Amino acid sequence: MLSRAAILAWFEGFFTIQRTIPEARKRSDDAMRRGPTPDETTYEGARVLYSRGCFPRDSARKMGAFVEFETVIGLEIHAQVLTRSKMYCGCSSDYANAAPNTHTCPVCLGLPGVLPVINRAAVRETIMTGLALGCEIPGFNKFDRKNYIYPDLPKGYQVSQYDLPMAVAGWVDIEVNGARRRIGITRVHLEEDTGRLLHRNDSTVDYSLVDLNRSGVPLMEIVSDPDLRSPEEAREYLMIMRQLLRYIGASTANMEEGQFRCDANVSQRSLNGTVVGPKVEIKNMNSFRAVERALQFEVERQRAALMLGETLVQETRGWIDDPGVTVGQRSKEFAHDYRYFPEPDLPPLEISREMVEDIYSTMPELPAVRRNRFVQEFGLSASDAALITEEVTTADYYERAVAAAGGHHRDIAKWLTTEVFSMARSRGGFENLSLNPEQLAEVVVMVRQGEINAQAGKEVLVTVAESGQSARAIVEERGLSQETDARRIRGIVEDVLAHNPAALADYHQGKQAAVGFLIGQVMKQMKGTGNPAIVRQVVSEILDGDSS
Repeated sequence: MLSRAAILAWFEGFFTIQRTIPEARKRSDDAMRRGPTPDETTYEGARVLYSRGCFPRDSARKMGAFVEFETVIGLEIHAQVLTRSKMYCGCSSDYANAAPNTHTCPVCLGLPGVLPVINRAAVRETIMTGLALGCEIPGFNKFDRKNYIYPDLPKGYQVSQYDLPMAVAGWVDIEVNGARRRIGITRVHLEEDTGRLLHRNDSTVDYSLVDLNRSGVPLMEIVSDPDLRSPEEAREYLMIMRQLLRYIGASTANMEEGQFRCDANVSQRSLNGTVVGPKVEIKNMNSFRAVERALQFEVERQRAALMLGETLVQETRGWIDDPGVTVGQRSKEFAHDYRYFPEPDLPPLEISREMVEDIYSTMPELPAVRRNRFVQEFGLSASDAALITEEVTTADYYERAVAAAGGHHRDIAKWLTTEVFSMARSRGGFENLSLNPEQLAEVVVMVRQGEINAQAGKEVLVTVAESGQSARAIVEERGLSQETDARRIRGIVEDVLAHNPAALADYHQGKQAAVGFLIGQVMKQMKGTGNPAIVRQVVSEILDGDSS
C-alpha cells in the first residue's frame, strides 16, 4: 500500500510536469480557440483550376506548365473495445454517465508501484477484428511504452504496441459511385485510451478539468494503407469499418460518444511523379460528415498551395467544424519522438493457432456475406438487402420475422423497410421499438392470406406496437376482416354509383380517373375492409355493363 506522503509527492510532481508542457502545445490550443487566420484558409483564386484538377508546377505559373494531382489518404481508426473492465485493471469501462474520476484506481491513475494485467477479452476482440479484416495473426506480439506528456495521460506514457501488433496485412472492399476498390489494412493493434479534458471558461479565466474515467479503457487502432483516393472513399471506408465492428460485437463504435474516432493523413502527388507533397495529419473530427468535409478542405488547401508555389510542411492540423477549416497545431511527430521501448511490466503474448481457430469459430456472419446471402437466398434486391443488413439488429429482426412467417421473404422486407422503419424513426431508434418480429410476421401473413387488406394491416401494425395485443385480436375487435363476398360488394358498389351520378357521367365521357374515385368511395363506405381486387373487378363489371 502506498503511503499518503508518496501519493502526495507523486501528484505534486505530476502537476509540476503539466505546468511545463512545451510551448508548442500552448500554441496548438491557442490556434484552436482563435480559429483560422487568413493565410490558413483556402486560396479563392485557385478554385477554378482546382475544379479541373490541374495546377502550375512552380511559382512562375507559366502557360502550359501544369501538372495533374492525385490525392493520397490513409486513415487511423481508434475504436474502444467492448469489454466490462479496462485494459490493465478491474475498473469498469462503462464511464459514459459516471461522475468524473469515479471509475479509477491506482493502475489507471498511473500511480507508482502498481502492476498492470492484460485484459483477455480485449485481446480476443482485437484478434477477431483482425480475422474479420482478413489479416494475418502473428504468433507473437508485445506491448510498448509510447512516451509523451499531456494532462489527460497521468502516467506520462501510453501502453501501446509498436513493431509487433496483434494483426497485420488485411483488407476491406469499398464501393463509391459504382466503382469497387480494395483498401489495404496495415495493422490492428491494442492500446489504452486516455482521459478527457473538459475545457471551461468564465468571465475572468479559461481553465480545463481532467476526467480520468476513460483512462485505461481498451482501445483498438486500425491503420489503413494509403489506398484511399478521395474524401468520399474515406467516408465510405469509415462507415464499413463501423458496421463491421458492430457486427462482430467488438465495439459499439458510436462516433458521437467518442467510442469511434479517426485521424486522417492526406497528401498530394502528381501523376507523373515529379511532385510529392508532405503528409498532413488531421484531428478533431467527430462525425463521418466532418471527416469528409475536413478532407475536402485539406485537399483544396494543399493543391492551392502547390499551385502558388508555396512549401507545404509535414504537420498536424485540427478541424474546426463551424467555419469548416483546418488550422495548424504542431509539427508532425515521428516514431522516434515517442521513444518507444518494450513495456517492462507486461509479458509478450504468444497467440496459438488453437486460440485463433477458436476465435474464428465464434465469429458471426460478416455484413458483406450476409448481404449477398439475402440477395441469393431470399431474392431481395441489392438495395433492400443493403438497407436491412446495415445494422446487425435489423438483419436479425428480419430473419426472425421470416422464420415466424414461414417464408414471405419479400413481403417481410417490404413491410420492414417501410412501416417498421418509419415507426422506429418516430420513436427515436430501432432499440425503442416495441414491435417484435413475430408480431410483424402475424400481420404480414394475414395480409398475404387475404384476411385483411394492406390498409387495415398498417392500422393493425401500429396498434400492435402501441398496445401489445395480437393482430388477430385487434382485427376481430375492430371488425377489420376483409370482405370478399362479391354479392355484398356489388350491393355497396351499386349504392355508391347511385349517389355519385356526376362521377358516372364523367366515366361515360371517357374520364378514367372517375373509376379510381368510385373505388375510393366504395372502400370508404366499407371502412377499408373491402378486398381491393374484388372491389375493382365489380366496379369495372358494372360500369362496362352500363356502357354496353
